[in-house]
Amino acid sequence: MPVVYALLIVVVLFVIVMLARTVRIIPQARAGIVERFGKYKETLPAGLNIVVPFVDKVRYLIDLREQVVSFPPQPVITEDNLVVSIDTVIYFQVTDPIAATYEIANYIQAIEQLTMTTLRNIVGGMDLEETLTSRDQINSGLRGVLDEATGKWGIRVNRVELKGIDPPPSIKDSMEKQMRADREKRATILTAEGGRQAAILTAEGEKQSAILSAEGARESQILRAQADREAAILRAQGEGQAIQTVFQAIHDGQPDQALLAYQYLQMMPKIAQGEANKVWVIPSEITKALEGLGSSVHEIAGIPKQSGGPRTRVDMGTTEPSGLEATTDAALSSADKAVQDAIAEAERSANPGRNSEVAPSIDPSIDPSIDPAIDPAIDPAIDPSSEQSVEPPAHRSDGSDGGTPEVPPAQ
Repeated sequence: MPVVYALLIVVVLFVIVMLARTVRIIPQARAGIVERFGKYKETLPAGLNIVVPFVDKVRYLIDLREQVVSFPPQPVITEDNLVVSIDTVIYFQVTDPIAATYEIANYIQAIEQLTMTTLRNIVGGMDLEETLTSRDQINSGLRGVLDEATGKWGIRVNRVELKGIDPPPSIKDSMEKQMRADREKRATILTAEGGRQAAILTAEGEKQSAILSAEGARESQILRAQADREAAILRAQGEGQAIQTVFQAIHDGQPDQALLAYQYLQMMPKIAQGEANKVWVIPSEITKALEGLGSSVHEIAGIPKQSGGPRTRVDMGTTEPSGLEATTDAALSSADKAVQDAIAEAERSANPGRNSEVAPSIDPSIDPSIDPAIDPAIDPAIDPSSEQSVEPPAHRSDGSDGGTPEVPPAQ
């Protein structure tokens, strides 16, 4: 019995070993290279596979996925004899497991060496500046050469990248200084351009401001001149209307010599005023002087001794006093008193210390215009229709013809 059990156990173990050697499981994205007695027989796909035990053997298991290999930095000499360190990264994929197994012993090492030699060949034809700025050109050249060389190995190079290009430290310092100087130059240029633009804009702004100020001043002067012109026109028109109104009022009133004499007497106090008046001559016969003044004025200005003819009125608005005819008698009654007061005031102004001694006496019987008892109907200034004129004053009893005595100034 023990022999039987032992034999049974041996048979079970043999069966288990046979099954293990016969059934082979290949993972996904893998390929198994089967050799029979040392010779390639077949390639096993992913999944469950059966081989002949002790005859067939899965020699290699090839990874069919894209692989990434990073190579260490390699020293490369540029065209301008500068040594730079370049490290690369290669992306490749096995497309033919049989060629990758039997065409080359170690395709990873072969790719590394090929990459190094190709990189030195490409970078050796460039200077440092071009090497630092031509990464795409170097990548394209590496990929073309590697893809062509590894095609027979059953490998496809998908991409080549340069991880870094490191120049010597002295070159780095020089490059930093150059870069700093270039940046400072550009900053200076930009600052100068900014200052120029600012100056141009400021000048344009000042120009526009000056132009606008000049235009404003011109328009202001034009408006001021127009305002002055209109004001002068209106002032002249007002003065003309005032003169025309006064002239029309004078002609409507038809002044005569009596009115002129009255105005002359009103001006006598004003003539006597002033510190420069040392001597003031008062006519002894005022009526004769007034008659001469009236005759001279109407001879020059065309004023008649007695006016006549139709009278025309000008509408002067509300300023025209109403009831002129009703107040004529009252005005004439106060005219004589006003004349006497004017003469007295003129004498007082000329001789304030001797008013009682040098005041001239005027005979009312000589001047009819001074006598308040004279009938107003004979005064031409009162009755426009009357043609009677005022008689000239009589000669003095002492034979004088109405001279004007000289009054000495006040002491």
